Amino acid sequence: MVILQLRFLLVSFFTSFVGEAQYVMQDAVLMHYIDRRFLSLESGLEKCNQEILDYVQEFRDLSRRMTSRLEGLNIYKAEFKNEVERLLTRVERAQRDIDYFESVKESTACVEVDEDLVEQQLNEEAEEKRKVKLMLNTSCDNMLAGIKSLKIVKKTGDTHGSWMTDPGKKHLKIYFLSGFKNNIILEFANIRVFMERSHKLTGRRVNLPFPWQGTGHVMYNGFLFYHRYGSLNEIVKYNIQKRKVTDRMLLPGAGQIPAYELFPATKIDLAIDEQGLWAIHAEPDTSGNLVITKINHMTMAVEHTWDTSCNSKNAEAGFLMCGTLYVVYNSPSGGTSRIECVYDVLDTINTYEIPVLHFPKHQGSHSMVHYNPKEKQLFAWAEGSQILYKLQTKQKG
Repeated sequence: MVILQLRFLLVSFFTSFVGEAQYVMQDAVLMHYIDRRFLSLESGLEKCNQEILDYVQEFRDLSRRMTSRLEGLNIYKAEFKNEVERLLTRVERAQRDIDYFESVKESTACVEVDEDLVEQQLNEEAEEKRKVKLMLNTSCDNMLAGIKSLKIVKKTGDTHGSWMTDPGKKHLKIYFLSGFKNNIILEFANIRVFMERSHKLTGRRVNLPFPWQGTGHVMYNGFLFYHRYGSLNEIVKYNIQKRKVTDRMLLPGAGQIPAYELFPATKIDLAIDEQGLWAIHAEPDTSGNLVITKINHMTMAVEHTWDTSCNSKNAEAGFLMCGTLYVVYNSPSGGTSRIECVYDVLDTINTYEIPVLHFPKHQGSHSMVHYNPKEKQLFAWAEGSQILYKLQTKQKG
């Protein structure tokens, strides 16, 4: 009897043990299945998230490309419009010339018509000069008589560059733009601070959104005007205080060849004088002769353009004073810089009687020479040196 009871207990124990083992095995299989499902879901979510990120990045890249292309189209549109306007002007000039030559060939019976045509042309030229005089400040009648002395303010930065003050502001801040392709301006409180710590530059940095081309930039009334690198003839107007571009323009005919043969990096040389903002450039159509353009610095519109008799061959720089262009020449190997060509937009100077004006005590070449109408002196950059030239002036006439 005891043996039967013991057997019954053993059978019950083994039965219970086997049942629990089966439950444990079923739970393990279930947990393994659930774990695999979670891993599969996590993998799917990660893949979905990555695809979303890829789609967002592709959309951003597409948006940037579209924005860039739209800006390019706007520039091409403006260039095309300027070229059409320029072509129409040339067609009108050619038509006037054709009409004139046809009238010359007519019989003596038409002499009175020829005289009327000549009189009309003279009247048109007189009217054009009258408009130019109204546009410009004719009370500014100083002209350059000589370059008295130079002062090497500092020797720092790249071999080529530009430095200046703002003649339209009361402050005396110095703006330092090193190199002929860069986008970083260094601003100094005054010239004394700029001269401190020779060879070291610790001015306030201003990062431009677009790099500049050449060394023909100017500061005027709180704005930097410069030729944008990578563009044919785009001039950018940049607010130095608010640090943003406020306007742009395309200069018709500019950018095809260097303004000065001895410094080919500068295609457009901007200038400031008592009359305001100017641009100097050369064109193949003028056989390399310089063209000067008066620009309204507020609206960035072209006010007038003059084809000068000054050629860009062996020229290294140029500047304007009281509406008169002075072109600086040198030898290709470097030597004594000199002013050999002068062009006055009001035709009040007998340029043939002006002697050659030599720069004092300097052997080498300039990459930039700009006139400052407030300080009445030249700011120049010559082979890594920042130079000031004092001037001697006299009355035009």
